Amino acid sequence: MKCKICKAEAVVALRSHNAAFCPDCYKDFFARQVERGIEGQKLFTRNERVLVALSGGKDSLALMLELSRQGYNVTGLHIDLAIPVSSAAARGVVERFCAKHGLTLMVKEMAAEGLPIPVVKERLNRPICSACGKIKRHFFNKVALDEGFDALATGHNLDDEVARLFSNTLRWDTSYLSDQGPRLDSENGFSRKVKPLWRLSEFETANYAFLMGIENHYAPCPYSPGASFTTLKGLMQNLEFAMPGRKLDFYQGFLSRGRPVFARREAEVGMQLAPCTECGYPTSSGDRCGVCRIRSAVAGDS
Repeated sequence: MKCKICKAEAVVALRSHNAAFCPDCYKDFFARQVERGIEGQKLFTRNERVLVALSGGKDSLALMLELSRQGYNVTGLHIDLAIPVSSAAARGVVERFCAKHGLTLMVKEMAAEGLPIPVVKERLNRPICSACGKIKRHFFNKVALDEGFDALATGHNLDDEVARLFSNTLRWDTSYLSDQGPRLDSENGFSRKVKPLWRLSEFETANYAFLMGIENHYAPCPYSPGASFTTLKGLMQNLEFAMPGRKLDFYQGFLSRGRPVFARREAEVGMQLAPCTECGYPTSSGDRCGVCRIRSAVAGDS
């Protein structure tokens, strides 16, 4: 198997692109896909400050490294959830990665915020994954706004986006369908959110991380079975195997023809946001936002 570009021995084959690449040409391919994703959706420019959410997984670390290699002004943010063993391992990976590559890192500790996830799990009478996600989104957004960043970037890849789109479509969740995409503009107290890896599959990102020697934290969260999302990803993988390139076609078709329809619908009938009476964070769930309600539950308030 020869590299499509330079004819050297190939190490990565991509059926969706009908191509194979040697290590150097694959890195160039990956860089071009990131660049196309950024420029095609006008995610951000090199004159803007970008906050990158770093979990310690391969996708967010690959994103951070590639953006820095392309000359973007990036700063990493890691949320330490205070989950025994798991959080320390993930934080260590992120800290070593940023130190190795000379990248700026900020860490937000949930224990210091009074929201360690084990305690939240103990006090809430509902699945922890929803609350944990709400807490992380809250602090990613808060830091992005408080520190004056122009955009908040996450490492969601094509598989993540297609599985989420499939899930939202199965429920015909118009509020999520209207917002889903590589770019969600800042408004009503929310920072601009961007997903530069939206054109790249999990397999493609994993290959880049391997070739770049990126150490990553790959142990699953001990609190998350992740069954439903894994099932949806598996279904889309089966479709991609039978019809290479269909995932990207499906997602791009939604962005060009589906999302605008749902956005118009949501503009007509969507819920209105108002500032939380305690923290000022936008909310559609009454006087207090979800995180302030979680704080009350953790503190034992009514």
